[in-house]
Amino acid sequence: MSRVLTSDHAVCVWIPLFPLRLEEARRPELGTRPLALLDPHDGRRVWQVSPLARRAGVRPGMTIGQAIGLCPPLMLCEPDPVTYDERFAGLVAALGDVSPVVEPAELGRAFVGTDGLERLYGGPEAQLAVISSVVEEWGKREGGRGKGNAGWLYPSPFPLPASPRLGWARGKFPAWVAATRAEPGDAVIVRSGEEQRFLASQSIAVLPLDADTHRRLWQLGLRTLGALAALPEDAIVAQFGRAGRRLWRLAAGRIAEPVIGRPAPQPIGAAVDFPAPIADRLMLAHTLERLVARALASPRRTGWRVQVVRARAALEHGASWMTEVTLKDPSADRDRIAAPLKVRLEQAPPAGAVERLTVEFLAFTPGTTELQLFARDAASAARAGRRRALHAAAQEIKTRFHRPLLHHVVEVQPWSRLPERRYALIDLEP
Repeated sequence: MSRVLTSDHAVCVWIPLFPLRLEEARRPELGTRPLALLDPHDGRRVWQVSPLARRAGVRPGMTIGQAIGLCPPLMLCEPDPVTYDERFAGLVAALGDVSPVVEPAELGRAFVGTDGLERLYGGPEAQLAVISSVVEEWGKREGGRGKGNAGWLYPSPFPLPASPRLGWARGKFPAWVAATRAEPGDAVIVRSGEEQRFLASQSIAVLPLDADTHRRLWQLGLRTLGALAALPEDAIVAQFGRAGRRLWRLAAGRIAEPVIGRPAPQPIGAAVDFPAPIADRLMLAHTLERLVARALASPRRTGWRVQVVRARAALEHGASWMTEVTLKDPSADRDRIAAPLKVRLEQAPPAGAVERLTVEFLAFTPGTTELQLFARDAASAARAGRRRALHAAAQEIKTRFHRPLLHHVVEVQPWSRLPERRYALIDLEP
């Protein structure tokens, strides 16, 4: 196994609405009209919304009918997820020329570890200048590549990356918040020791939480990270469990999560080119199963369970389709791996007939002893997954209520005439 590199200090490189900016770059006329990208996983809803459409009231997650009702001139654009993924992978590779520690977070956002870079480039200002120039050069290089994956011509120079937002801080979260406060093409620096004061005035919207948790915090009257950090940590933990502890510590600036340089995965894949474009979902689902089986048979996969699997398709007329699944319980079983892909295929099918279908295994976890000997046997992995889930649930309950509430029933004196003496309860330690 290769050594994992980490960095305490981070630069957040953020290009907001990355897929939408790619579409505007390949078709400049879209930049003057309200625009929305359709959700790759649910073609009935909008995914990313341009500022013009947002001013008209359109929000991500709305149905197409709701969006058009609010903004009749709204232009809807089919997504091209394969191209977005390839362009972002190119950006991550370019950032790898600056630092060996690069961690992608989502499309358009990545963290660059800066520990040790002061010897090469100088202080934070010089480091940010180097990273900004690398992003700009990457954009010009991508712009000169001509046609993208979906067949559209990109203008040259590529206008998108000239205005990334950058944030420098100790820890990924303060760096991300700093990037959200930066103007396009500019940077915000949070010096070491100033994280808590900087975070106190920021909105709770920057916290990585789901909509329900955000709504609960809002109903409690919490608007800023400082207001959240002013509450007792135990009170937040009692309400939100272990996730609440992490949110409170992030808001209070108590933890600085390092950038983790993940080695580029060596995917294991299998692909098929159809003689004629295929639109039948049953045939596509059967093909997915066969491709998963072919990828599992690779000698490089022996002894490893699959954790992340991706399916992508090249469609007629140059469009694309892609879905990626992280398995809750890594598996080496064909049906377990193919099942979520088939569900995604049914819920959000390709927008056209498929010319080429590919399945890739992107991330792996080591197998148990049984799996290393018998790579196709996933029963032990399933049992281990259930034990991990039970352990996590027990720990969550204990964290919330400060005492264990799950117990084993153990026979003590089964011959006793008193029921209370026959059995005893002991704390459950899964």
